Amino acid sequence: MNNALIIGQYVPGQSLVHKLDPRTKITIIFFFVFIVFFANSFWSYGLLTLFALASTFTTRIPLRFIVKGLTPIWFLIVFTFILHLIVTKQGEVLFEVFSFEIYTGALIQGFAISMRFFLLILVTSLLTLTTTPIEITDAIEEMLHPLKKIRFPVHELALMMSISLRFIPTLLQETDKISKAQASRGVDFRTGTIKERVKAVVPLLVPLFVSAFKRAEELAMAMEARGYQGGEGRSKLRELKIEKRDIAIYIVFICVVAALLWTRNY
Repeated sequence: MNNALIIGQYVPGQSLVHKLDPRTKITIIFFFVFIVFFANSFWSYGLLTLFALASTFTTRIPLRFIVKGLTPIWFLIVFTFILHLIVTKQGEVLFEVFSFEIYTGALIQGFAISMRFFLLILVTSLLTLTTTPIEITDAIEEMLHPLKKIRFPVHELALMMSISLRFIPTLLQETDKISKAQASRGVDFRTGTIKERVKAVVPLLVPLFVSAFKRAEELAMAMEARGYQGGEGRSKLRELKIEKRDIAIYIVFICVVAALLWTRNY
């Protein structure tokens, strides 16, 4: 739990969100990504923020860990907001900063885009924080099961997506380790011209790719040693099952969607 980015990490727990069926979480997050773009007022954004924060607190994951994990994202959110303030020229002029005129439309649009970005990152991160890679694989495979009729490699696709999510924090750790090792040898990543910075990144990328390929080879050998032959004929230790709590969460989410559509008029 000391990584700088929470995307791809799993934090064990016994909270309500942890116990939900992974298909329920994937479905709700999928539709949440869509309804975020329907928000167009203070009340609608407030409703979505309340739902996202309530979901976050329900996971019982330390809030400081989530905030720390979102630290790299804050820069992009603030940058997006400032960019809209500079570029957008809609509405009335509110005030002027260093010869730049700030418009009401720029303020509103910058706030809307930044909030959408924040809510999307926060809610989608809850999936990997509360769901193991195996559960994500099983859920995706179950949801894409109808595609097996047209010989679509559902199991292989689900496994590939699960492994990709799992290796995000691993690659970030490896990048941090290699960059510190290169910095201790005198490589400077922060100063100099753009050309010099690009050259300085090369000693970082080469060992990173070598390490990634090595890990991929080790994983392939481990799967082969355990007799992995794809999804055909495989059985599962835990069968996915929709329970009462999943139905209750679906009802709550439907109420949130209905309330969002109602607040669009205010």
